[in-house]
Amino acid sequence: MSTARRAAVSLLAIGVLAGVGTPPAQADRHASPDVHPALRTHLVAAYDFDHPVPGDPALERDQGRSGTEIELVNGGAAMRVPDHAYRGSRNAVQTRQVDPIGAGNDDWKAGTWSASGVRTLRAFSATAGTTVMGWFKLNMDSPLPNSTTADPDDRYNAIGLAGVLTGDSDGHGVRALLELIDVDGQVRLVALGRRLDGGNSQTFAATQDWRELLPVGQWVHLAATFDFDTGALALYRNGEPVDGFYTRTDDPWLVSRPGPHLTSASDPRGIKIGGSFPQDTVERNPCDCRMDGLMFLDSVVSANDVRRQYRHLAR
Repeated sequence: MSTARRAAVSLLAIGVLAGVGTPPAQADRHASPDVHPALRTHLVAAYDFDHPVPGDPALERDQGRSGTEIELVNGGAAMRVPDHAYRGSRNAVQTRQVDPIGAGNDDWKAGTWSASGVRTLRAFSATAGTTVMGWFKLNMDSPLPNSTTADPDDRYNAIGLAGVLTGDSDGHGVRALLELIDVDGQVRLVALGRRLDGGNSQTFAATQDWRELLPVGQWVHLAATFDFDTGALALYRNGEPVDGFYTRTDDPWLVSRPGPHLTSASDPRGIKIGGSFPQDTVERNPCDCRMDGLMFLDSVVSANDVRRQYRHLAR
């Protein structure tokens, strides 16, 4: 990322924290027709990649209520490509690994990050539930080469999709994440969540082969829900529940004691899309893929409403 871009991002982060230069959260703002009415109340942030920030096409405007702009890291406006997952969309975002050999921090990814927390994402502070959903088209059938090591045969153990960071995240640790990751030697589609900053994560992994769930070159709608009060997670593909299993059978979220149980009362440090470290300091888990209609909600969306949202756009 260029020095000028880093300076612009720093100013953007300061503006977000101070409330300057970013639109305030508005529950009554004009609702996007891409969002089913059942989901609009809890839609914190949404990105369709059809709304660049005027004067800076490397930034994307939020179509949710929070007004949280994200950066198209390293690729800028070129990351908006004329592809779409559903009728009414014009563009998708392209993320990818640029150099599989050199650790140059040049991978295309998207998101936002602030060391003191992103104030506009406060809806994910002390919340009982979160949902991450969107459309994904993969152009890869295995994790990509690990550009941070000298071993040419070393590969990352995961493929990053989209998630909300914790309040103490270094740009990698998450509160709620859709991802493909190695589980006991096999890459699986997962919902990975962490209730408490500095605490343990829990993972719900799909049983079905991830290449069947996400065929190369095919748009697929995915959703992951995180019930931090009960400890329940769920995955959905094209509006239908995905069979899976928990990778831990103990109590990583500490929800066996009397509740209610909420996430840490800290503003998330940001959002990551297509890989970790949206502040562009390290390369990790890049995704050679396209994404459209990404949504981040501050509640556990019901199975019926996940299905409604999918059918709302897939009809």
